[in-house]
Amino acid sequence: MPPLRIVSLISSATEMLYALGLGDNVVAVSHECDWPPEITKKPRATTANIDASRPSGEIDVQVRSKLAAGEPLYGIDGDLIAALRPGLIVTQAQCDVCAVRLDDVRAMIATRPELQATQLVSLQPNRLDEIFEDVLRVGEATGAAAAAEDFIAELKARVARVRQNVARQLQSQPRRRVAIIEWTEPLMLAGNWTPELVEIAGGYCPLAIAGEHSRYHNWSEVAAFDPEAIVVAPCGFDLQRAILEARPLQRLPGWQDTSAARAGRIFALDGNAYLNRSGPRIVDTLEILAELFWGDNVPDAACLLTDDAT
Repeated sequence: MPPLRIVSLISSATEMLYALGLGDNVVAVSHECDWPPEITKKPRATTANIDASRPSGEIDVQVRSKLAAGEPLYGIDGDLIAALRPGLIVTQAQCDVCAVRLDDVRAMIATRPELQATQLVSLQPNRLDEIFEDVLRVGEATGAAAAAEDFIAELKARVARVRQNVARQLQSQPRRRVAIIEWTEPLMLAGNWTPELVEIAGGYCPLAIAGEHSRYHNWSEVAAFDPEAIVVAPCGFDLQRAILEARPLQRLPGWQDTSAARAGRIFALDGNAYLNRSGPRIVDTLEILAELFWGDNVPDAACLLTDDAT
């Protein structure tokens, strides 16, 4: 039997496939897939219909306009996928803003005779355990269930170590008030799995609810909460772009008066690679957050924000 040919239309699934030793089976990926580094050699099966180089506020307007008109934010290269004849396509149904819509993938498959035997797996994680369950689903769909179970055990062991380390911190200190900013204009605090990560890492934020989508917030709400640590990690942006997006926030009334600013615990984070990507590196994100909340060192994926941060 020939090896399974896989098309991944979501970056988190691509990382799962490579983590399970299936990189050679991946024949095409999305335009956003960038990890592991060798993925750059794979054909791209999706395109973006929005200009992500624009400021956050303008991107938000683009997204709202297209969604209101029922237009897709991303395109799919059906000709490429049909020519590759994959046995499996992995996509998502978690967020229409983050990647291609599930309905668009289904419509593409329905119109391509070459894809009638292709299996479709759609991921829709909203919590940490659901990310682990998705790793298993990908493993089962690819005949790598045993490898997936072993990998999940490794990830959960790392989570347990963070819990243990944080528990020692909490014996002598209270939980830190934390705000994780997922979008800057308009202001949005991170939901889904992020509140769980914050809790495990020793923080708390009642403004964001685990398992629910991220929501817009007024800065006055956040300022009244007075976070002791702030992490700016805009969805889809790398560290340098996160630093740029954080600059206008530093001019908000009361920003410099927050406990986080006074304690020097305001950070930018590569949200694209870590916080906002529901793949294996979500455990890296947990470890990074624990270090940012309690440690003295700033991991390479993050940057301490100061008034003159560059």
